[in-house]
Amino acid sequence: MSVPLRPRLRNQHAKPGKVPKLSAGELAAGLPEIPAWALDGTVVDGQRLTRGVKFKDFVALMRFVNRMADLAEAENHHPDFAVHYNQLDLTLWTHDAGGLTENDLVLAARIDALLTEE
Repeated sequence: MSVPLRPRLRNQHAKPGKVPKLSAGELAAGLPEIPAWALDGTVVDGQRLTRGVKFKDFVALMRFVNRMADLAEAENHHPDFAVHYNQLDLTLWTHDAGGLTENDLVLAARIDALLTEE
């Protein structure tokens, strides 16, 4: 029997070490806490979470990217991202697990929290 996701993902921290891939039920339980993120199941090597964010300009976007980098380093879990002037495209997944883990949901929620501070 799997353990349900802990409530309030944005208040949690990424777990160290290898983290197991989420079951469909665990993923479904966590997604309501990160409604701005989309589930991309089209990739060959596992599901991913994606989100696009538009900023006022390039400088505002880069300020956020630096804050996000500090968060990712502190959590030891890092997003993939692309910068397109004032558009930030984010992708989360756990390479070692070959898909999504609780750490991806936690980081998504914590990135969302950073965005509310902008």
